[in-house]
Amino acid sequence: MAAYDTCVSLLVMAATMALTACCRRLAHQFMHRKPHLYSFVLELSGAFQICACTHELRMLADLPPKPQMALALVYLFTTFHCLSLPGSINNPSSSFQLFCSNRSTVKAWALQSSAQFIGAVLAHVYIKSIWTLGAIPAHSSALGENCSGPIQTTVANAFLLELLFSFVFHLAVLKLESMEHRTKIHLLALLITALVYKGGHLTGAIFNPALAFSLHLSCFLEKFWNYTLVYWVAPCIGSVLVAVMWDEVIPLIRRHFNVQ
Repeated sequence: MAAYDTCVSLLVMAATMALTACCRRLAHQFMHRKPHLYSFVLELSGAFQICACTHELRMLADLPPKPQMALALVYLFTTFHCLSLPGSINNPSSSFQLFCSNRSTVKAWALQSSAQFIGAVLAHVYIKSIWTLGAIPAHSSALGENCSGPIQTTVANAFLLELLFSFVFHLAVLKLESMEHRTKIHLLALLITALVYKGGHLTGAIFNPALAFSLHLSCFLEKFWNYTLVYWVAPCIGSVLVAVMWDEVIPLIRRHFNVQ
């Protein structure tokens, strides 16, 4: 991509983050009067921002030097998302983990998950609308693409990879829970960047069902069961395995060996 094209792409992401910030600020007035509506808006806007920016970020993957520039952008925007989206989960597999570990009610889980998927779909429509304007050649080219085929291995391998990525990510989130907020954000951004480096060429290393749905909507329409298994079922199983290990297995081991 030329320098102009890159600047336009970065500008789209910056405008998206500004739009999300405005929506979240307006929703703040509902925080006490309508907490469920406030939570819904937080989840919707958070998923919207992450999905829309990732759509645009994927077009910058070929910037030289490869893959250093792409990984640097993944780290940078992951940090931005963590800093600018406090109070929301933004990942259906994380919401499912909270529900399975009795940290969330059925109503809260349903509200969060529905908001996340609605935000993902809105991001897909929003970014396609921007690409329709044809501001840069990359937008016009991306608009004409159907399923980009993100799974570059067998379905079984892709399933195991996404499950493993989800497991590692959610385990890190729990392990770093008590750490100072800004330090935790940078460590999680580094972890996500490392996972993208190791598995991005095979599955995209997404481990977020809403993000996968937004990025590869046409693929879900063509091969629904394969993509559901890899990008929805696998991350949820990974997150639940972490919850089981954290709440059941580790305490049992500690009691058995009298570890404090």
